[in-house]
Amino acid sequence: MSFQYEYTIQFRDTDAAGVVYFSNIISICHVGYEAALIKSGIDLKLFVNNSDFAVPITHVSADFLKPLYCGDRVIIELTPQSIDSFRFEIKYRILTEASQVAATAITKHVTIDPTTRKRIELPVLLTNWIEQWS
Repeated sequence: MSFQYEYTIQFRDTDAAGVVYFSNIISICHVGYEAALIKSGIDLKLFVNNSDFAVPITHVSADFLKPLYCGDRVIIELTPQSIDSFRFEIKYRILTEASQVAATAITKHVTIDPTTRKRIELPVLLTNWIEQWS
């Protein structure tokens, strides 16, 4: 079951032409990612500021299918899945109010030890989160 989050395109998301600026689509997706973590009961402050693991993004890609404008209401739909015991990816779809796909994106993440910067196994917290929304 994918996670869905309602979002209104903000003025700050757009460029001089009035459409979502290309790099901001990832920021919009990240809003959905954070909302999915919170919905699962994960404390964002502890998630980001912990000494056990860090979760950097290692890859991003996006496709734009329809323009999005300031004030547009969209649904951020995301589906995480494990790649291996160290990595996971999140697939996003940005849906218009008419349920049309306006954009898609993928982010790939790896879990690392924040001190050594070496890969570590996905913590149970993340595997549970992935299972909840995949």
